Amino acid sequence: MACSKPTGDMWQPKLKRNFNMKMNKKHNGWAVFVLSILLMACGNTGTAPAVVSDDTPTSGRIRISIDESFKPVIDSQIKVFQSSFPNAEIIAEYKPEAECLKDLESDSTRMVIVTRGLSEDESTQFEQKLGFKPAWGILAYDAVAIVTNKKAKDSTFTMGDIKNMLAGNSSYKYKVVMDGLSATSTVRFAMDSLLRGKPLGKNVVAAKTSPEVIEYVANDPNAIGMIGVSWIGNSDDRDQLSFLSKVNVASLACETCDEDAYVKPYQGNIALGRYPLIRSLNYIVKENYQGLGKGFVNFLIYERGQLIFKRAYLLPGRMQFNVRNMNIKQ
Repeated sequence: MACSKPTGDMWQPKLKRNFNMKMNKKHNGWAVFVLSILLMACGNTGTAPAVVSDDTPTSGRIRISIDESFKPVIDSQIKVFQSSFPNAEIIAEYKPEAECLKDLESDSTRMVIVTRGLSEDESTQFEQKLGFKPAWGILAYDAVAIVTNKKAKDSTFTMGDIKNMLAGNSSYKYKVVMDGLSATSTVRFAMDSLLRGKPLGKNVVAAKTSPEVIEYVANDPNAIGMIGVSWIGNSDDRDQLSFLSKVNVASLACETCDEDAYVKPYQGNIALGRYPLIRSLNYIVKENYQGLGKGFVNFLIYERGQLIFKRAYLLPGRMQFNVRNMNIKQ
């Protein structure tokens, strides 16, 4: 059977199909191009952070809540960490301790830095909710410093003095200024560790922040303040030098010394347990994978992070700290 030559009408559907396929490819290409331009425009508003979307130990974005008492030293830690890992963004919010722990229950906060870890009951509750227990541990040891007015006659106190003033004993003329009357780590430390659950006296007054505690004491000769040593310990920090020009740091009686001694919240006295008002600084991170939270924790517990704690006059909790006896002749 002879094959006839296809007519133009018989070829028309094939030509039309080829033309349509070419046009569809062309339109699809333009669609992809336009969509790319729109996405670039949306992401270039000037407000989006310069971070990658992947959450790794050295990149991504994390929101953490931090006890306000440790703002100076944690600000330094974050600054060094982000300068080392420019694709990482740590959004730090400084709050009273109880609010930090409350934030940990929300999905938006994966890490907190506070003065206590989790109880077994709390760990179990998180495990039931998340399917795993958050990790926590000690970063450093802090001291609660007692600051007095420059004109105050008293510069040394026993622990009995501090406890009586916190309880409102009328034989003491001082007002005790704290960074809030509830929910803060300093208040919890005073009530749990010093007063053993008893209420604070009426002479205990509240300031909103640690700098406001210093300002209050600086303006009232009959007031003493309780603040974290990281606010006044770093002699290389201009702000802290300014604080020290306004108040004095009191000495407390050493209860573990063989001889009668009054000591200040120096690192050596914290390391040896000579200073009586010591508390730990802890991280709590709820990640069951290697994310930015665990990456920041690793930075804090190893050499660079521990040296930053040391510079801030806290006692590093992970790096060995050697104390040597010295005889000083005048």
